[in-house]
Amino acid sequence: MLKQQSHIVAPIADELRTRALYTVRELKDRGEADKQTVDQLYELIVELTESGLDFFFLEPLRRLNAGSVMMGVARVGTGSMLKGSKMVVHKVLKKLDAQSLGAILDFIEEIIHEPEAPAL
Repeated sequence: MLKQQSHIVAPIADELRTRALYTVRELKDRGEADKQTVDQLYELIVELTESGLDFFFLEPLRRLNAGSVMMGVARVGTGSMLKGSKMVVHKVLKKLDAQSLGAILDFIEEIIHEPEAPAL
């Protein structure tokens, strides 16, 4: 669905991509929204969110060679956003059933892409 729409992109480390896709596959195979599954999914979502926040909010400042004070303020701001997001995600995930779990896992698979080959 996303490839048929305009969208923005946030790169993630190859290690995170590999681990995310492995975790999604593992949780899909398990197929139940038990505490262990919810905990694993929560950690994955938090890590993906943290990576996205860094890219969208801190990377532009790094590219502008922002000073340490500006970077510090931005880090505090993104830290607050992450903290708020974690509370919401945790509340939502605690109420997951198997069908909702599958929908979230499908979404994560949909938004993670392998890098394109460099143009020759």
